[in-house]
Amino acid sequence: MLDAAIKTQLAAYLEKLQQPIELVASTDGSDAARQMSELLADIAALSPKVSVREDGNDSRRPSFSVGRPGEAHRIRFAGVPMGHEFTSLILALLQTGGHPPKVEAALIEQIKGIQGKFRFETFISLSCHNCPDVVQALNLMAVLNPGVDSVMIDGALFQKEVEARQIMAVPVVFLNGEPFGHGRMSIEEIVGKLDTGVAARETEKLDARDTFDVLVVGGGPAGAAAAIYAARKGIRTGVVAERFGGQVLDTLAIENFISVKHTEGPQLAMALEQHVKEYGVDVMNVQRVEALLPGEKQHELKLASGATLKAKTVILATGARWREMNVPGEQEYKGKGVCFCPHCDGPLFKGKRVAVIGGGNSGVEAAIDLAGIVAHVTLIEFDGKLRADAVLQHKLRSLPNVTIIVSALSTEVLGDGSKLTGLVYQDRVGNATHQIDLEGIFVQIGLLPNTDWLKGAVNLSPRGEIEIDARGQTSAPGIFAAGDVTTVPYKQIIIAMGEGAKASLSAFDHLIRSSVA
Repeated sequence: MLDAAIKTQLAAYLEKLQQPIELVASTDGSDAARQMSELLADIAALSPKVSVREDGNDSRRPSFSVGRPGEAHRIRFAGVPMGHEFTSLILALLQTGGHPPKVEAALIEQIKGIQGKFRFETFISLSCHNCPDVVQALNLMAVLNPGVDSVMIDGALFQKEVEARQIMAVPVVFLNGEPFGHGRMSIEEIVGKLDTGVAARETEKLDARDTFDVLVVGGGPAGAAAAIYAARKGIRTGVVAERFGGQVLDTLAIENFISVKHTEGPQLAMALEQHVKEYGVDVMNVQRVEALLPGEKQHELKLASGATLKAKTVILATGARWREMNVPGEQEYKGKGVCFCPHCDGPLFKGKRVAVIGGGNSGVEAAIDLAGIVAHVTLIEFDGKLRADAVLQHKLRSLPNVTIIVSALSTEVLGDGSKLTGLVYQDRVGNATHQIDLEGIFVQIGLLPNTDWLKGAVNLSPRGEIEIDARGQTSAPGIFAAGDVTTVPYKQIIIAMGEGAKASLSAFDHLIRSSVA
């Protein structure tokens, strides 16, 4: 099951086990069960501290649990956790075996102190790069708190259960049988939903923060670079972000980051956060900023939690988000057929009919990927021709289960109240209206800058981007901006990093000149 190189790496990891663990399998004679048994046998052969039994009685088969001998097992994997979930399995083994997690001590104590019984079920797809964060967070909570159980369920393997629960996007989490959350969630977000007092305590702590010399809003590449360059100057630096990593967390493969031949978004985001924290930057994660109040010598940021942060200079690096169609039915059927990530949610539409909205590189790449999974793909483009690279268009047109429709305006998403059933579009040439019967729609029509909360505080372009000069300065003195949220062309990770560094140096220069004045 595992090749020699992976076995060598895994054996080195398993040397960190401090206590024996056992893996208990529930099998059913299927090919997936055979693969699972081979995987568990390979793991057990690499460490004397790991044992395997195949007398499990889990109702989901194939599945296996991870625990310590003689104790109740609180972590389960329903399916074969390879692909992006292989890391989740390794961490479950290490943490169950006593290896300390890389989590702040205060958060560990908070998890241990949560009272109650919590059975989490997380539906994933093995191609989803957002799912492991959720699985790993819940598995760690199960290790730390005896009241928490966590099971990962491969949606592609348990299709009947997926259909019964009407799951059409991953990750989706159920708590004690009821919907708990969907999409990427950090461990801090999950704990915050369980520990209802954490928000008030965190707001009090944030309000007590001293004035920052530089406060960065946003934790993506631009924000991380800005924070590092500011902290290296020895000045008081903070980062406030909804989720550290930003849009990079939703990026699957990165192959044009100079000197790094290949990486993935979540890996880069983790490296960025670790680098920032090495400089003692005050990172305030899972915090949404709602308003910016510029001042002469000091600026204020109002958070959704009710807290207020103060800073002498501010760097805005809030990035961008997926652009939506803004048609009737889209919001109602988000997560019920309307999707934005073909890599994450594509496997859930195996054998079904889907549409891709958008004929640029992202849309055409999505259609090509989906064509290998689904029954049929209809690509719909507003323009009179596709805008993707020629090589991608050639590949798309060679696929037998793809229909391309251009000069089409999507006007309505249809559904039966519980799930998506189709799409209505208007022919922009003849003005005729058409309806397509579908089970899924993947929207790939570009990005929107996250600047809704900045209207009136700084000047924005007609496209909603923050207007900046060559130094990253906005229309408000002492407030700078960087990355995809600005008017700088070419939205690329490496450009965002450079812009973040530039904005930070400009902010430092502003502080020096202000102090002299």
